This record gives sequence, structure tokens and C-alpha cells, in this order.
Amino acid sequence: MPEVFHRRIFLKGPAGRLQASLWTASTAEPGFVAVVCHPHPLYGGTMHNKVVYQAAKALQQRGASVLRFNFRGVEQSEGAHDRGIGEQEDVRAALDYLSAEFPGKAILLAGFSFGSSVGLRVGCEDARATRLIGLGLPADNIDLSYLRSCIKPKLIIQGGQDQFGSRATMETLFATIPQPKYLVFVEGADHFFTGHLNAIGTAIDAWLDRPSPPRD
Repeated sequence: MPEVFHRRIFLKGPAGRLQASLWTASTAEPGFVAVVCHPHPLYGGTMHNKVVYQAAKALQQRGASVLRFNFRGVEQSEGAHDRGIGEQEDVRAALDYLSAEFPGKAILLAGFSFGSSVGLRVGCEDARATRLIGLGLPADNIDLSYLRSCIKPKLIIQGGQDQFGSRATMETLFATIPQPKYLVFVEGADHFFTGHLNAIGTAIDAWLDRPSPPRD
């Protein structure tokens, strides 16, 4: 396998510097690049979260250069928590960095929990993000209706026993989302995919291997 290089960097964010981590492979050119957004900062969420790490690792093993970053006010990132509003600008700062560092490369945007609700909102709107992955969408507590107009390829990975995004809520929401879309329930998994982290990489691999379905 190609050697993987780890760079600790700071992004230029709208509220100050954002602490970040970039994995790049020794291969000459990545097929695509990705950013993975972390869960809620007020509940201990950082870029080192196990679900975020697992998703990033799965993408890196597919040849992508992968960026993780801390939202404003988390660890060494400057600024203060902004209830998911300013954090959308942090996601755009990550897209700015990837677009400049890897010009012309398709960007896959992923997020877990709070990171999925904030990240996918930006990803649906921003043309630079071409594919989206949401892990553990907190659909019981957050308005995700913006997904109903999102026509980009979307993968949603949800624990079958997610306490913040129930199966019933997710199935109802998913029925309203346009193609291309794919929903995976990890049976027996809670919101944090406890004991089922390997299923994340399996679901991502299977989705990336699928031919793109026709759009609605």
C-alpha cells in the first residue's frame, strides 16, 4: 500500500485559525479529496472522534487525501461555538483549502452527527462538493428538510438503534430526498456506532463501488 503522510496544519477560518489534520498518500495524484466534519463541540466532539476517524480512514484507503478539522472554539481552533451557523463558514474554509491545495479534484464532504447536519447543508449548496456522506444524522432533533432539494449523490449511514435519529424518522426523511441516494442501517448500532465501527468502512466502500443511479 502507498505510504500515508500526516500533516498537522491550520486553516484560515472566518473566526480565526482552524486546527486541522491532512492525510495524503505517496501516490502522485489522489483520485479525489475529502473532508470529514466532527460531532457537536459542546458534547466533546473533535476531529479525533472515533466515527470521524473511521470514515476518514476508509476514504484514505480508497486513495483520497482526507482533511479533518476542529470547528471554531475546539481545542486549538480559534473563535467560539456558534450554534451551527458560523460552523457552516468553517466548512467552507475547509473547502477553500482543499480547492487550493488540490485544484480540479472532486471533493467528497462527509460528517458525523452535528458535523453531518452542518456539513451536508453546506455540501448541498456548494458546487465544490460533489458527493456527500452523512453518518448518524440527528434527524429527531434537527431540521434536515434542506436535503429534499439536494440532488448530489448522497450516502446516509445510520445506526439501527440511533437514539437521535430513529429508523422511522430516517425512513420518512429519506423517502423525500431526491436521487442519487443510498441509506444503510447498521443493525444493532447506536448513534456512536459502538461496537460497529468497522461497518462504516464497509458501507462507504460498497457505496463508492456502486454505479451512480439515475437522478429523479
